[in-house]
Amino acid sequence: MNRESMEFDVVIVGAGPAGLCAAIRLMQQAQDAERELTVCVVEKGSEVGAHILSGAVIEPRALAELFPDWKERGAPLTTAVTEDQIYLLKDAESARRIPNALAPRTMHNDGNYIASLGNLCRWLGERAEELGVEIFPGFAAAEVLYHEDGPLKGSVKGIATGDMGIGHDGQPKDSYMPGMELHAKYSLFTEGCRGHLGKQLIEKFALDKNADPQHYGIGIKELWDIDPARHQPGLVLHGAGWPLTGKAHKGTNGGFFLYHAENNQVVVGLIIDLNYSNPWLSPFDEFQRMKHHPLFAQTLAGGKRVSYGARAIAKGGFNSLPKMTMPGAMLLGCDAGTLNFSKIKGTHTAMKSGMLAAESVFKAIAKGDEGGKDLRDFTDSFKASWLYDDLFRSRNFGPAMHRFGTLLGGAFNYIDQNLCGGKLPVTLHDTRADYAQLTPAAQSQKIDYPKPDGKLSFDKLSSVFLSNTNHEEDQPSHLQLKDASIPIGTNLPTWAEPAQRFCPAGVYEVVEEASGPRFQINAQNCVHCKTCDIKDPSQNITWVTPEGGGGPTYPNM
Repeated sequence: MNRESMEFDVVIVGAGPAGLCAAIRLMQQAQDAERELTVCVVEKGSEVGAHILSGAVIEPRALAELFPDWKERGAPLTTAVTEDQIYLLKDAESARRIPNALAPRTMHNDGNYIASLGNLCRWLGERAEELGVEIFPGFAAAEVLYHEDGPLKGSVKGIATGDMGIGHDGQPKDSYMPGMELHAKYSLFTEGCRGHLGKQLIEKFALDKNADPQHYGIGIKELWDIDPARHQPGLVLHGAGWPLTGKAHKGTNGGFFLYHAENNQVVVGLIIDLNYSNPWLSPFDEFQRMKHHPLFAQTLAGGKRVSYGARAIAKGGFNSLPKMTMPGAMLLGCDAGTLNFSKIKGTHTAMKSGMLAAESVFKAIAKGDEGGKDLRDFTDSFKASWLYDDLFRSRNFGPAMHRFGTLLGGAFNYIDQNLCGGKLPVTLHDTRADYAQLTPAAQSQKIDYPKPDGKLSFDKLSSVFLSNTNHEEDQPSHLQLKDASIPIGTNLPTWAEPAQRFCPAGVYEVVEEASGPRFQINAQNCVHCKTCDIKDPSQNITWVTPEGGGGPTYPNM
């Protein structure tokens, strides 16, 4: 295929916190050294921040290193956390507040800020462009390019963006425009959790051969305008328990959040670990019924839901980290899994990983390196950083919750984090992949979810509407089946085809027809959460990039 190409020193895939901070740190060093450097960021969203979804309570440590004067520069972190509250929901009506002194210290948020990560990324994008970074929103990185001969053979050469204007039948339309090749000395992959290209790189270079399987959660979030009388700016609520309790939810872990942001808005959400075993479970519906608990209803009643979104979270932490370097490239941020789940925070860690990578890359280029190397000095810098320490001290948090459950796991984590500072002389492991955890539907208890009331709880389609999700309809599906017979032939009789329930956007349906059931994919609804790529028990669904600019457009998320 003949495609035009452009040459850069560094190409970065994804305008999230890791990618933008890497770009900024590269240009800061170039500016200090009075050296020219060409840096390009490609972003599949229609604009920077369009696909960014996080809680988010943000720890500003990395931001302060990048921009010590971030407050004076107007970074959109304005609502400081004023109070932490932690609850255990006992049932649909009652809750028990846990004294902060008994909570793992990683759950404390002194010095942190309630913010929109999307807006922070928009601000970082502006700072990057001021420094000379070229940002290309609406262009999806669809393919990794490799050097095919010479001394750099086999190393990463760059990326190719996806073709535009391909019809559903795979043929070019009148609007066809071929993708472009972006070549670089080094390519940084910062696509977020379960990155499409990152997944390929991990397999090609066996980056995870010494790591535990990555573990994931699905986070579902809504943004609400509420009655000013109910608003308490800076209040942060976290907790666990109901609705993820009882026989049907045995072995299901997760937790909720409710953050009082600025402008009489709150963000409410639920994270469910994707190692759950009951195929009848629907994370979306668990979240909708959760909001009827008095703890949430007292805040949301009379309010208006203004946005909705969902995203998978890489929560395996330290034990699941792959090797992050390879010839000509690095895997950073949530693409590698740097989120600290004990804090429920991945922004500061992603930012720091990008900054460390930028320092290694700039050092190599400044020495005259022509690229293609495995910059292993990054590993040394990583191990010497607070990022490594942050993740190492929390290495047992997730495995303890999976192994011992919410209460006993919480007690273990209190001892590990508060009494031992995360340095217990033991490392717990969780070596069973999330997709392999489902039990057969016939051996599992069905879950009957109440119908949404349209006031506190809602259906999937109205929720997707609030995510501003849009895809060009006449294009190949970006949700690909390795074997089209598996959903009906294997998944339906064994697990009652769980894609109908684990997808939070109504993408997958089993349609009953006279000739029998048919599996239907409504790809236009996809909010790019990646849950299907992770949780499908047959590992039959592969998420690939749709045409650039497609997907959600999240405001203030």
